Amino acid sequence: MQEEKRTHIMAAQKNIALIAHDNMKPEIIDWCRQNKKSLEHHFLFGTGTTAKVISEITGLPVRGFNSGPLGGDQQIGARIVDGKIDLVIFFSDPLTAQPHDPDVKALLRIAQVYDIPIANNRATADFIINSSCMNSEYSHKLINYKNSITERVQNVVKTVKE
Repeated sequence: MQEEKRTHIMAAQKNIALIAHDNMKPEIIDWCRQNKKSLEHHFLFGTGTTAKVISEITGLPVRGFNSGPLGGDQQIGARIVDGKIDLVIFFSDPLTAQPHDPDVKALLRIAQVYDIPIANNRATADFIINSSCMNSEYSHKLINYKNSITERVQNVVKTVKE
């Protein structure tokens, strides 16, 4: 099975998901305040409370989804799969157990599968937002999963018919 690559182009205006565990909400709010001028030029999305508090405190428009434990992480993941999220800023709390940890792991995995930049802490978020790629078009190669699925289906059909 040969997995062909396809070119994926992120527009200069990025679709950014903003997520934070409860103990990290003050940190992401502060980060958004400090980077407001940069974030204003992009489309912002967030999970539950995080989206609401960022919007209320900073004045940035953030489209909210469900809270993480109620499926918000999965909603963001689905948009990554659909090519509608370009980058994830997720201030996670590494010292507190999360009831929706499997959802968080699924989100991190899907971001990796689709080669989406993801920041799990402030330092990484700072590096990303200050990158020369942040405000320009960015092109990268992804595995063409549709071709991969088509090949797998053909192999299964061939095996079953034999």
